[in-house]
Amino acid sequence: MKITYDLSEIDSIAAHIIEHTKSKVLLFYGEMGVGKTTLIKALAKQLGIEETVSSPTFSIVNEYRTSQGDVIYHFDLYRIKELEELDAIGFEEYLDHGDWIWIEWPERIHEYPLESHQNVYISIDVHEKRILRIN
Repeated sequence: MKITYDLSEIDSIAAHIIEHTKSKVLLFYGEMGVGKTTLIKALAKQLGIEETVSSPTFSIVNEYRTSQGDVIYHFDLYRIKELEELDAIGFEEYLDHGDWIWIEWPERIHEYPLESHQNVYISIDVHEKRILRIN
């Protein structure tokens, strides 16, 4: 699926992703500043998260709970250098619960065996529109 959108349309794009995703594990690819965290904020809003959503650059993972009790784990793996660092934070245990898992910078752990997931690629065209590809 390929979608081109303005940032003003991000809420409807997020709703579309939530409705059509085949996995609760979403891997977000894109250059720094392309809008990965902005899209994740919109996804969280669609799922009913009312608290402030921010990138967990230093904490590596942020946890959010919806009013219905669903859990969302938002990872930012930009600072990860070795797969062993994932073991230190119990990464595999997060995957075992069937909750929403959103991972920025998954290319840092490309050797890690993630079974069921969808890739979300974000780029910007020459007109400042976002191009979203999901597979």
